[in-house]
Amino acid sequence: MGSCNPAAEPCFTRAVKKSIDFDLDDHPHDDEERPRTAWAVSIVDDCDGCDDLRIELTLEEEGRKGEGVVAHLAPATARRLRGAIAAALRDIGEDAGA
Repeated sequence: MGSCNPAAEPCFTRAVKKSIDFDLDDHPHDDEERPRTAWAVSIVDDCDGCDDLRIELTLEEEGRKGEGVVAHLAPATARRLRGAIAAALRDIGEDAGA
C-alpha cells in the first residue's frame, strides 16, 4: 500500500483483518437438501495482488469452516453488491435501508 493520510483514511501498518459482521442465513436448520450458509464481512489489507484495502466476503456451509468461498471486493464492487441487495429488497416489497 502507498502512503497513508490518517485524517482522510484508515491507516494499517501491518497485515490487518477487521471483522465487521457475521451470522448464518435464515434458511431452516433442519433442511436436509440445503444446509444453512454462514457469511462474514471483513476489511483486509493482505490480499496478494491487491494494492489497496478490500472488503472480504466469505460464504461457507454451516459446519464446514475453511471450505467456503472468499471474495476480495474493491470498494466499487462492494457498492455494486450493496446496490443489488437493496434492489432485491425493494423488489420483494421491503425497505432497502440506508
